Amino acid sequence: MDVKALTKYARISPLKARQVGMEIQGLPVSAALNILNFTPKKAALLFSKTLKSAVANAEHNFDLSVENLVVKVAVANTGPVQKRIKPMARGSAAPIRKPTSHILVVVSDEKGSE
Repeated sequence: MDVKALTKYARISPLKARQVGMEIQGLPVSAALNILNFTPKKAALLFSKTLKSAVANAEHNFDLSVENLVVKVAVANTGPVQKRIKPMARGSAAPIRKPTSHILVVVSDEKGSE
């Protein structure tokens, strides 16, 4: 059975977050959390929180065993971009883009994904 958790509007670029998501995809939950704890990136903290939420959803809502869970999908999709203006010399302005991401983590029990 697939169980998902979604973090919306995370203040990180989706390109930076996808790098961390690719590292944990396909791993058991315990190994994925171990990798995320020792990854020195902001996205690792966001994926860790989302993964823990997905595990809690699986445990509480569907009575699945944590030892059998595997990270099936870990992606960061593009969210809305906040657009700001920075004043520059001679009355001009430069755009500032503040991207956001939607982080999706899907965990599955091994026997259900085969």
